[in-house]
Amino acid sequence: MNAKNLKEELIAYSKEIGIDKIGFTSADPFTELKNRLLTQQELGYQSGFEEPDIEKRVNPALLLEEPKSIISIALAYPSKMNERVESKKGERRGIFSRASWGLDYHHILRDKLKKLEEFILTKVPDARLKSMVDTGELSDRAVAERAGIGWSGKNCAIITPEFGSYVYIGEMIASIPFEPDTPIEDQCGTCTKCLDACPTGALVQGGQINAQSCISFLTQTKEIIPDEFREKIGNRIYGCDSCQTACPHNKGKNFHFHDEMEPDPEVAKPLLRPILKLSNREFKKQFGSLAGSWRGKKPIQRNAIIALAHFKDESAVSDLVDILENEVSPIAKGTAAWALGKIGGETAFAALKRAEEQETDQEVQREIKKGLSFYN
Repeated sequence: MNAKNLKEELIAYSKEIGIDKIGFTSADPFTELKNRLLTQQELGYQSGFEEPDIEKRVNPALLLEEPKSIISIALAYPSKMNERVESKKGERRGIFSRASWGLDYHHILRDKLKKLEEFILTKVPDARLKSMVDTGELSDRAVAERAGIGWSGKNCAIITPEFGSYVYIGEMIASIPFEPDTPIEDQCGTCTKCLDACPTGALVQGGQINAQSCISFLTQTKEIIPDEFREKIGNRIYGCDSCQTACPHNKGKNFHFHDEMEPDPEVAKPLLRPILKLSNREFKKQFGSLAGSWRGKKPIQRNAIIALAHFKDESAVSDLVDILENEVSPIAKGTAAWALGKIGGETAFAALKRAEEQETDQEVQREIKKGLSFYN
C-alpha cells in the first residue's frame, strides 16, 4: 500500500476511534526547538520533569531507526463542568486544572495511539513505530505545531482553530514516508491577554515560560512552596488554567466528546479539609484515576493547606494544629504553621507558640516564625 492511500485510510480510521484531529509531519530534526531548549536550560527556566537529553528531544532518529514521518493526534477536553458544586464557608473546595478532569489523559491518548499502531501494522506489517504522550522524549507541542494541529500560542500551549487550547496531544514516529501537512499560521497577533493573566508572571514573553514560577509546576513539586507564590496559588490544588481561560481563542470552546474525560465535580473540585486526613489508599481511591495524582498525595495535601489559608478557613484550624503537632513531613508541618498564622485566632496562636518551643526541624521553625509574624 502506498503512503498516500494509507494516510487517507488513517485519517478516516482516526475519526472512527474518536481522535478529534490528526496531522502528519516529517521526521526531520527540530533545529529551531533545540536553540530554544538550550536557552531555557541556560536561564534555569526548565521544570526538571523534561527529558534531560536535548538531542533526544529534537532528533527523532535517536528514538527510532530511520524515521520517515511523525503522526500527531489531538483530543478535545471539556472546559466546563456539566454539574457544579459550590465552595462555601465551612465547606471550602480546591480545584484541579481542566487537564486533570476525568480519566488520566496519558491512558486515553496511549490507547488511541495503540489502536493507530495496530491499524498501520495490519497494512504495513514491517513498519517501525514509536508512540509517546507527554512523558516521551519529543516535544508534543513542537510536533503538533509542525504537523498542522495548531499554532504554538504565547501561552506555550497548542491552540487549534476548532478546539482552542483545550486539547491533549500525543505523537507517533513512523518508518513510513507520509506526506507532511502544512503548519497553521500563528494567530495570536499582538494579543497579550495570557501574559497579563498569569498570576506569577511565569510567562516571561510570548512563547517563553519560566517553569520555576509557573503555578502548574509549583503545585506538582514536593518541596515547600516559596513565600512569594503561596498567595497566588489560591485554591488550586493541581495545575493552573489562567493563561487558557484568558485566551480569546478559547472563548465559547467547551467540548464533551469523550465520556472518560467528563469530570466528577466532587473529585475535580473536592472539599479541602477531608484531603488533609486521607490515607494513601483513600487518596488512590478518590484521586488515583486523575492525571493530577501522579506525584502522590503529599503535594496535593500541601496545596490543600495553602488553599485553606487562602480562604482563611477557621473551621480548618483544628486539622492544621493536628498536622503541625503530629505530622512527620516537615513540608506539611511547615505549611500548616504558615497557614495557621494566615488564618489567625487564639487557638492557632497557642499552637504556634507550643510548636515554637518544641519543634527541632529548622525548616519548620522558620515557618512557625512566619506564622507568628502575622500576629505582630
